[in-house]
Amino acid sequence: MKEKLAILGGIPVRSALLQYGKQWIDEDDIKAVTECLNGDYLTTGPYIQNFEKQFAEVVGAKYAVAVSNGTAALHIACLAAGIGAGDEVITSPITFAASANCALYCGAKPVFADIDAETYQISPESIEQNITSKTKAIIPVHFAGISCDMDKILAIAKQHNLIVIEDAAHALGTAYKEKPIGGISDMTEFSFHPVKTITTGEGGIVTTNNEALYKKLLLYRTHGITRDATQMKHTDQGNWYYEMLSLGYNYRITDLQCALGISQLKKLEIFKKRRKELVKKYDDVFKEWNLLSIPQNPDYSDTTRHLYPIFLELDRFSVGRKVIFDALKAERIGVNVHYIPVYWMPYYQRIGYQKRLCPNAERLYEGLITLPLFPRMKDRDQEDVITAVKKVLNYYKK
Repeated sequence: MKEKLAILGGIPVRSALLQYGKQWIDEDDIKAVTECLNGDYLTTGPYIQNFEKQFAEVVGAKYAVAVSNGTAALHIACLAAGIGAGDEVITSPITFAASANCALYCGAKPVFADIDAETYQISPESIEQNITSKTKAIIPVHFAGISCDMDKILAIAKQHNLIVIEDAAHALGTAYKEKPIGGISDMTEFSFHPVKTITTGEGGIVTTNNEALYKKLLLYRTHGITRDATQMKHTDQGNWYYEMLSLGYNYRITDLQCALGISQLKKLEIFKKRRKELVKKYDDVFKEWNLLSIPQNPDYSDTTRHLYPIFLELDRFSVGRKVIFDALKAERIGVNVHYIPVYWMPYYQRIGYQKRLCPNAERLYEGLITLPLFPRMKDRDQEDVITAVKKVLNYYKK
């Protein structure tokens, strides 16, 4: 195999590695953070509320609570939903572990519903098949930025009196039936990791239209502590007084991060436009190619893609996915794989999960490769990716 890779790699398509994802930081972002550094607050200051307000407006929600990362956002959403020991939470296995871990943090059991083989999104039919008397919530994951079928999921939730917490870590900028993701369900979580649509370095946020949930989210973000007189038991103290009403966490985000987030939000439409341009070019090249397939984008999803996964039709190649993956790396294309089914992880296996739970998800994983996609990719960068994919796949096809 080394000999084949050497033949392939003679002169790589690129001289430097092209990452699969990367932030877009410009002088306006640097200026915004510098202004915050020169101000009075580095944390618990006005930038946080300003960012929350602006973000909520962008996604069509009444409230937003920003936190230290997307995992923290999922955790406090589960806490606010009252998820606890003995409960079950249904989610997708094709996701980052946090989508399921957030249930474990609360003492609940993650239950994995299979995906739709065409869209790669959680299957409403599989959700319904997995509901039991213990089910408390559904966490649909908008994988790669494509919207799940929210009408079907919300109808199931209503029928069974379940909470819906959307994991929209990939889906900022996506709209479901012309309504932005973020204001549709009980709560929605977003991530601001550097490879996401906008970044705050690290960071996350939960949006909701429910005031009671909003107040709980605020408490769980900051140790369960409040100075809100409408929530405290004793209000006859001085203005120094505060009360811890629940067991919360230190999931605060900083003003520095939110200053960056405010600046990034101003470029959201630019980011969306460029991501859509890149996806269209990939689609035009790959959609009719019988060596691979790409996820179907449903008519109801106006998608801003976070990832560009391709699925290799492995029966058409003389080698497995790993050889193809390594060959693309040798061409200096920073491919990745999203995701290993969560319940395949050793920890999940130790606590009783077994393989073959979700056949569609497992088949998908076996052939997945993620291609580079980020707004500052140049046209030439994308041409390099396409050239490398054609070169490698044509070399190894039967």
